[in-house]
Amino acid sequence: MKQNSNLVLCVDDELVGLQIRKILLERAGYRVLTAPDGPSGLEIFAAEPVEAVVLDYSMPGMDGGEVAVRMRQTKPQVPIILLSAYIGLSAEVTSVVDLHMTKGEGAPILLEKLSSLLQPVSTSPVSTS
Repeated sequence: MKQNSNLVLCVDDELVGLQIRKILLERAGYRVLTAPDGPSGLEIFAAEPVEAVVLDYSMPGMDGGEVAVRMRQTKPQVPIILLSAYIGLSAEVTSVVDLHMTKGEGAPILLEKLSSLLQPVSTSPVSTS
């Protein structure tokens, strides 16, 4: 497995899930910051050189959709994966994030999606003539 040191922020009010995700991502070689709610996630996001976000949708006070909108205003280039226990989030929510998935899809899918978002975009060779 390719080791990397991308800095990922995980935001989830469910602390057990947050810790499991942190361990999973660290074992895959990521550096991981965690936040237990939207406001603290936004603070960390603004202060740290975060390269990707794994964001829970259903959180008290400020849901993942609102957090994603605010993150986009600060650093629009940072990829966001939105996790939800719900199927069928509104297009208004899913249009703000790069990818969304249900929590039930599991760890291998999360790692695959995160890795795909952090790969350099392959483009046609640029002519230097």
